[in-house]
Amino acid sequence: MIEGVGSAEGAAGAAPGTDVWRPEQVTAPWLTDVLRHAGALGRGAVVACDYEVVGTGQMADSFRLSLRYDTDVPGAPSSVVGKFTAADDTSRSTGIAMRTSEVEVRFYQQVVSTVGVRTPRCYHADVEPSTAEFVLILEDMAPARAGDQLAGCSVDDAALALTELAALHAPRWADPALERLEWLHRKTDESNDVGASLLPVLFDGFAARYGEVLEESVLDVGRRLMPDIGAYLRRQPRPWTVQHADYRLDNLLFGTAAGGVPLAVVDWQTVTLGPGVADVSYFLGAGPSVEDRRRHEERLVREYHRALVAGGVGDYPFDECFSDYRRYAYAGYLMAVGASMMVERTARGDEMFLTMARRHAAQIIDLESHDLIDSE
Repeated sequence: MIEGVGSAEGAAGAAPGTDVWRPEQVTAPWLTDVLRHAGALGRGAVVACDYEVVGTGQMADSFRLSLRYDTDVPGAPSSVVGKFTAADDTSRSTGIAMRTSEVEVRFYQQVVSTVGVRTPRCYHADVEPSTAEFVLILEDMAPARAGDQLAGCSVDDAALALTELAALHAPRWADPALERLEWLHRKTDESNDVGASLLPVLFDGFAARYGEVLEESVLDVGRRLMPDIGAYLRRQPRPWTVQHADYRLDNLLFGTAAGGVPLAVVDWQTVTLGPGVADVSYFLGAGPSVEDRRRHEERLVREYHRALVAGGVGDYPFDECFSDYRRYAYAGYLMAVGASMMVERTARGDEMFLTMARRHAAQIIDLESHDLIDSE
């Protein structure tokens, strides 16, 4: 794994699509071919590329690649972001088991152009599913401001995030063609059975690791859910759409006074076919503070619903939307439990998972979400 800063000077390089899986394998000629193939470089050539670590993701390693050209090339990117398979063995094994590398690459190859959500432009995407090796060369969204899951967000930022979320969900709402994308349609009876068997084991590990620092009320949410986890996983009402499934602040880039689009969404390793409103529950449960969520929750869900209707969704009344929002309050809690046990352990990761567990537990308790499982 590259640590800190390195560079790749112009040397004999491979054409796009060949075996370039790590930043140290990237060459200036290869990047030239990538950008030309993507229509981002009409003339000139990349002659050198410096790289530095960027981002806080635990399922992949990301680097900012600063580019130098042999001539002035108006409109060509001065930098791009390269995303590669995590060097950490635990995260790499999880990537193979959960197909995260393949899923993100296929999203950029097959789905992104059919939805309205703003993402970084993808110049190149390649994956080897059997080993989880992948590479993405993406638009650098600097000077965007990365969201911070630990710090939380303002109510205005939450409203912006939910409006952008509707732009993801509405275009493919209840689209039967999505079910033919095997890499996307992963919520099956078999996968639910696996989840129902695995999640109680992961929760036991989570409780053992964090039990001394987590409040009993937070742990009690999991203790109450685990006997009913099979019913929760199996009962996910339709309609379904393209669901990000990890829609949180660390995966959002906000525009700043220095420039940039208002909001861009990154990290599509978990994207799936599923209930879109689960993304709303996931985001609101841990994005704003608990106090702001309680105070503005219904209004924010209504703003999402209005944007969904404006995007062409006409068969999903608000009462049904809010009931589903309550049901899927568990989404973030389960992510905190599962991911904390399946990726490389870091100090920031521990703090993030504890923060998510606490905020989502409060959301679940406030919304009486378990009642929607008990009644089924």
